[in-house]
Formats: sequence, C-alpha cells, structure tokens
Amino acid sequence: MEQNPQEFIFEIDVAIRMQVIEKLEASPELPLSEHVAPPRKGVYVLYWRHEIVYAGKALDTTRRRRLSEHGRKIAGRQNIFLDDMTCRFLIIESDWFVRAAEDAIEFISPSGPLLLWPGVTLP
Repeated sequence: MEQNPQEFIFEIDVAIRMQVIEKLEASPELPLSEHVAPPRKGVYVLYWRHEIVYAGKALDTTRRRRLSEHGRKIAGRQNIFLDDMTCRFLIIESDWFVRAAEDAIEFISPSGPLLLWPGVTLP
C-alpha cells in the first residue's frame, strides 16, 4: 500500500526506547551495593557476571531503595554472590518519562522483569 506523502506517523515509543537503551549502555556498569545510586526515580538494569538478568524501574520509590532491596535478596540466595552483580541506571525525574522508559527496559528484558539465572537456587 502506498503511503500518503502528507501523512506523518511519529513513533515516539521507538525514539524513547532507542534513547533509553543508548544512554543505559553508555552509563558505567557499577558494582551492586547499598548506596550505588542516588535516591531518585529512574530505570536500572542488573547484571550477573556481565549478563543482563533484570531490568526495572523505580517510580513510587527510589532507585537506591530498589537496588538495596535487590542486594539484600541476592545476599540471601545460594550459588550467587553480590560480588558477581553489577548495575547500570538512569535518573529520570518525570513519572511520565519513567513509565515511557519502561517500554525500553521491557525491550531489553523481553522475557519479563526477572530472567532465570542459570545455576542459581532461589530461596
């Protein structure tokens, strides 16, 4: 079907997704620790031995709190060590943009927020 030359479809979801992924990949991969992130809203990605295992958002709470919760949960699991975990994150102040960025992190982690970790026993 021929497209009407006056018709413009702005794909804002694609634009946001690409920008979020680009910025996340450009941000430093830091060791996961209690105070790794400032107490602000945004999105984050967790890595186990440099492989993405989780992508999430902090909207009703802060990234510092969410990353601290992840760290405590990981510390209580078998066959996984906090030293094997790293993270990347972006500060996004607007609730609307955090929700829009959620599409990008779902794109990064298409099988859902929590991926199965090989060789890891969950409590």
